[in-house]
Amino acid sequence: MKKTLLVTGGAGFIGSHVVRLFVNKYPEYNIVNLDALTYAGNLENLKDLDQAPNYVFEKGDIRDSVLVDELFVRHNFDGVIHLAAESHVDRSISDPMAFITTNIIGTVNLLNSAKNHWKDSFSGKRFFHISTDEVYGSLGKEGFFYETSPYDPKSPYSGSKASSDHLVRAYGHTYGLPVIITNCSNNYGPNQFPEKLLPLAINNIKNLKAIPVYGKGENIRDWLYVEDHARAIDLVYHKGRDFETYNIGGHNEWTNISLIRKLCEVMDRKLDRKAGTSAKLITFVKDRAGHDMRYAIDASKIEAELAWVPSLQFEEGLEKTVDWYLANEDWMNRIISGDYEKYYEQQYEKR
Repeated sequence: MKKTLLVTGGAGFIGSHVVRLFVNKYPEYNIVNLDALTYAGNLENLKDLDQAPNYVFEKGDIRDSVLVDELFVRHNFDGVIHLAAESHVDRSISDPMAFITTNIIGTVNLLNSAKNHWKDSFSGKRFFHISTDEVYGSLGKEGFFYETSPYDPKSPYSGSKASSDHLVRAYGHTYGLPVIITNCSNNYGPNQFPEKLLPLAINNIKNLKAIPVYGKGENIRDWLYVEDHARAIDLVYHKGRDFETYNIGGHNEWTNISLIRKLCEVMDRKLDRKAGTSAKLITFVKDRAGHDMRYAIDASKIEAELAWVPSLQFEEGLEKTVDWYLANEDWMNRIISGDYEKYYEQQYEKR
């Protein structure tokens, strides 16, 4: 069936993998990618799709309600896959308002447009909101986050995402808007902006620079390979149940320091350096304010209902990730220099 889907934040890390999967897997779909191209949005992530007949890029900000509404009129969307968000915890601590306006107001703008433009019939429509495990707060040494876990956000980032989750559910309950939510664990893989732990550490190790680790590195995260997350999003969009929440986790819990030490071993081998060379770069820094101790996802619901499981163990995913960054040094250099921001002007504004 011919459908037109709006993917917000499709030039970002996770979004670009979702866009590529849908464009290539569903040639009968029209995929419209809406991205404001802020610092973490990079159209170079999708340059292989520039000439795809079923792909359209729209530069714009979800905080602009007039623009969002105009796009619904022009493209007549059948569904929304909403990934656009400010997502870096450190940035949320220094600039919380950017997270509140994008993650809350931007989400409401999309909800309002979907509600108003689909009001004659919600049949065949779906509003899919991608969220984070951080809305649940912090775990101790035992236990997992379930879809029924109470919300207990600890940072402006997770607070803004929790707010958007509540609003999505409220629109589903009040207006009958066919909504669905997923909460995922930490993603890693190709094309991730280098403010995040793994690409930052990979680049620093390559250049023999210090690897900053918060506190004692004892914080625990559950790591999910980004392409496995994209597969899960595909399954949930097509086979998930309206008004449901699905948690997506990688079954890969690592303390930050264990993760970095494992990365150092891999990098020493890949760069043909003496064992232990990279580990000497580890530098413990002052802990982040309000740093959650542990996240861990119970993904049994999506596994039972939709037969989704991660395809990669962490060690295999880490090898693939390191290989990609080492093979794409130009990509990383353009990110660091800021040259990646010129791609839109070169490829789109001249058309």
